[in-house]
Amino acid sequence: MRLSIVTSAVVAALVGFGSTIAIIISAARAVGADAAQTSSWVAALCLATAAISGILSIRYRIPVVAAWSTPGAALIAASSGISIHAAVGSFILAGSLIVLTAFIKPFGRLIERIPTPIAAAMLAGILIRFVLAVFESAQAAPGLVLPLVGLFLVVRLYNAAFAVLAVLFVGLGLAFAGGLAQPLASSLSLSSLTFIEPAWEPTALIGLGIPLFLVTMASQNLPGFAVLRASGYTPPSRPILAVSGLASIITAFFGAHTSNLAAISAAICTGPDTHPDPAKRWMVGPFYMLCYLVIAAFSAALIGLIAALPPELIRTVAGLALMGAFAGALSSALSDTSKIFPAILTLAVTASGLTLFGIGSAFWGLAAGLLALGLDAVAQGMRRRV
Repeated sequence: MRLSIVTSAVVAALVGFGSTIAIIISAARAVGADAAQTSSWVAALCLATAAISGILSIRYRIPVVAAWSTPGAALIAASSGISIHAAVGSFILAGSLIVLTAFIKPFGRLIERIPTPIAAAMLAGILIRFVLAVFESAQAAPGLVLPLVGLFLVVRLYNAAFAVLAVLFVGLGLAFAGGLAQPLASSLSLSSLTFIEPAWEPTALIGLGIPLFLVTMASQNLPGFAVLRASGYTPPSRPILAVSGLASIITAFFGAHTSNLAAISAAICTGPDTHPDPAKRWMVGPFYMLCYLVIAAFSAALIGLIAALPPELIRTVAGLALMGAFAGALSSALSDTSKIFPAILTLAVTASGLTLFGIGSAFWGLAAGLLALGLDAVAQGMRRRV
């Protein structure tokens, strides 16, 4: 047991919550959710995240870190003409489809056969955007970001996990003391769950429920499995999908959309900065669960706190926290000289942010890398015959 286990869980939970909460709020507004329903939506998501992470990490002794579907939330935020009740029906459908996917064996086998360099390259492509965002934020708010970068570089010489926490707390102090944060709008009160009766509207089920399932699988679960594989683990795909899908179904009745494996937050918890022994990193799961139970209890107040912080601060904390994970993923992606080109192609397409048919760039990056790898294998086979 190391203190880095706890600090990794805290940082991952704060970064995961803080960097995506604005999208959740936008999604809730798009379907007409009121204040109580929005608070219930966030609290239910946090409870699902806590339950999935704690149960699977303890059961399988690997650092399974859950999150909510950020691309799914963006999909909901871009929708129009769908009520909160019809949205809940769509959420239940998406969760049910995830459970059904857990019992389709070829899908699990497909995940297990993804080459590690390709999986690592996809992870690097996801992380590089967050790392670059630190210096994009420095251009917008140099007085806030540059001192935090300097603090990170100095503290990191002594302890990498403490470096991120130092940036987080000093950043909070600078934001509020310097007048960069907005006034807090909510009081410190416990959150509550609000039952929302689902409506089964065919247009919403087809137009929102099925796309939500597709983007969750392609843009969240697939990268989440890749993160675990890139870190040297063999994730049990079917139990993970079954538990996350069931959690999504239950919490949908309280407004929450789909829950799934984390990719960005998981990268913070699965690397050597968490624990040098991969067999001990599973302990981050229970602490991550506790973090999200606390966040669930005070989600209403935390929504107001996060909304008050400058976006440059959130991006800086996230990017600096992922520096080590990005370096590890890039190193793993380039470790096999025979797969360098497919890995670079995977990284480039993933980092581009390409979105086609509502499916994010992580899926297309993986597809491009596997296609290039397959073509290389065919060409090598033809050379041998000649």
